[in-house]
Amino acid sequence: MTTYPTIFSITEDELDLNHLLEQITLSSTGASAIFTGMVRGTTSRDNPHETVYLEYEAYKPMAEAKMKQVADEIRERWDTIEGIAIVQRIGKLYPRTPTILIACTAAHRDTGVFDAARYGIDRLKEIVPVWKKEVGPNGEEWVEGDYNPQLGE
Repeated sequence: MTTYPTIFSITEDELDLNHLLEQITLSSTGASAIFTGMVRGTTSRDNPHETVYLEYEAYKPMAEAKMKQVADEIRERWDTIEGIAIVQRIGKLYPRTPTILIACTAAHRDTGVFDAARYGIDRLKEIVPVWKKEVGPNGEEWVEGDYNPQLGE
């Protein structure tokens, strides 16, 4: 049985896409789907406003356990996925800075690799406890995310 590479981490370090892809790419890999979330300097949807920076916090042991759960769920749904990387950056981050990276690799692009990466970011927002404080010219506030764990999650 092949062991596929899986990375999940909370880090204060800059996200290095090339290094992460190198770690989850096999000789059989022909496709990768990558989602990267960024800090917006200007939000135009809902309550339009400017952001000077964001501060991300997480309880690392719990957040990484939930990231592993997301990776396990991806593998349960898509047996074609080879490598998975789920990395959340924490600390003080300024506009145009990547904050999250979800990457999935597979032999071909038509094997569900896009759907798997999309599932990864959506599920991460639901169950991984990461908190975000938004700081703007008019003050600061903790931003409510989609985190909504159900019993047993």
